[in-house]
Amino acid sequence: MRLSEVCFRYSRRGPWVLRDVELTLRPGSVVEVTGRNGAGKSTLLRLLAGIVPPSRGTISERPRTVGYAPDVFPADQPFTVTAYLTHLARIRGVRSGAIGPLAARLDATPLLERRLGDLSKGSAQKVGLIQALLTPPGLLILDEPFAGLDAQTRRELPEIIGEIAAGGGTIVVSDHQNRLENFPGADHWLVGAGGVDAETGRGPRQVVIEVLVDAERAEEVERKLRADGHTTRRTG
Repeated sequence: MRLSEVCFRYSRRGPWVLRDVELTLRPGSVVEVTGRNGAGKSTLLRLLAGIVPPSRGTISERPRTVGYAPDVFPADQPFTVTAYLTHLARIRGVRSGAIGPLAARLDATPLLERRLGDLSKGSAQKVGLIQALLTPPGLLILDEPFAGLDAQTRRELPEIIGEIAAGGGTIVVSDHQNRLENFPGADHWLVGAGGVDAETGRGPRQVVIEVLVDAERAEEVERKLRADGHTTRRTG
């Protein structure tokens, strides 16, 4: 899958969210996308998934089967989890028998008879993951999938990602928590890292902020700041 000179903005006269993106995604690759809030991570993922078209440029060779789990699952719907997933399975031409094993693996079996509107964020996130995995995806797009998940599911999700990659699927994950930081063979993209604005010719205004943290938390805090697109320098 290839992105060539891809640009995107939400309105004809609006600011550019992404400019001149050149990317190639290989079958079996795993990519972790990080960057500050508002840098365009979710927009990039929606472009990759085919939910929105680019304003300029081209996206080619997208796999036929795409699984997409948004950062906020639309849980305000008048269905139980089972009814919702069964309906999606029918639309995608797969048997509803796929629901049970996925629910068990993601520790979501107790949720199946609950109404979507009654789910917590973490529980709704599990339903979003299940629907994205109902059909084995050639391209799997996960937007902040670890947010709100319990420890068991946080451990299980990288295993699932690894299995899809081993089968030739491509996985792109936006993740503030850097859960895939040490994933074997993963690529890491930083969105909105700065640079010169093509319209103004100026770089972003920057300031220095000193942050004091306990020594034992220094690595954790520094990792989060870098994931948000900031430059860090440790002293002391």
